[in-house]
Amino acid sequence: MTLAATGALVDAAAGDGGAVLAFNVIGLEHAEGIVAGLESAGTPGILQISENAVRHRGGLHGPLVAACRELAAASSCSVSIHLDHVQDADLAQTVIDEARQRGTSSIMVDAAHLDYDDNVRTTAAFAHEAHGASLWVEAELGEIGGKDGAHAPGVRTDPREAASFVASTGVDGLAVAVGSSHAMTSATAQLDLDLIGRIAAVVPVPLVLHGSSGVPIETLRAAVARGIRKINIGTALNVDFTRRVRETLNADPAVTDPRTYLAPARDAVAESVAGVSTSVLSR
Repeated sequence: MTLAATGALVDAAAGDGGAVLAFNVIGLEHAEGIVAGLESAGTPGILQISENAVRHRGGLHGPLVAACRELAAASSCSVSIHLDHVQDADLAQTVIDEARQRGTSSIMVDAAHLDYDDNVRTTAAFAHEAHGASLWVEAELGEIGGKDGAHAPGVRTDPREAASFVASTGVDGLAVAVGSSHAMTSATAQLDLDLIGRIAAVVPVPLVLHGSSGVPIETLRAAVARGIRKINIGTALNVDFTRRVRETLNADPAVTDPRTYLAPARDAVAESVAGVSTSVLSR
């Protein structure tokens, strides 16, 4: 299976009335586990690398993207690479400039922290540049809480404003604030399903749900039925990864070889990805 394009995966899911799952990559074990989980479930998916993950790796996105590209190219499933929550203008431009050579097919330009007019202006400018490199472009309207560690609900997305935003920016996908929150470690978020439906009715591009680790499976399924087409999951993988590392080290405090605890942690990610993929996407 060749490396896929995010736009093609989202379009295929939308055409089937479903969604594609996007999983956050922090390191190689995350990426390997995600791909293994997708293969186990027999579903396509997206490897996404956030600006925070790039910062963690010294500001270089190339090495991690290269690893993801090789894993995707060798996978039995269709897998794409996405750069997520990019606010730094220099990083965004670098991703756009190097997209073809690195295999990146999509980017989320995150200007939701700005006021509406600045969000439109910033997003439109980068969408124009990214489209020139054949990238699928995601943006956010409303502000999804939790990026600072607080589980605040953020500012909900207004349907009419969302329609105007998409028309003004030319984006291909829109992340909406409908009750989910980043960094939640338990699935207790309550989505406004009616709001999702009202936004989907007036916005002509696929809708994206961030903070999905905090949303119960049945609610995710309901959100897909109302119009969510891309579902982002990150924290849940970290919770399972870290728990497995902790269990392994607690079982044998003398362990010093990282492979001893990273291998089961990678397996935990694979199990998590397979489980959520099967649960959310099964019909």
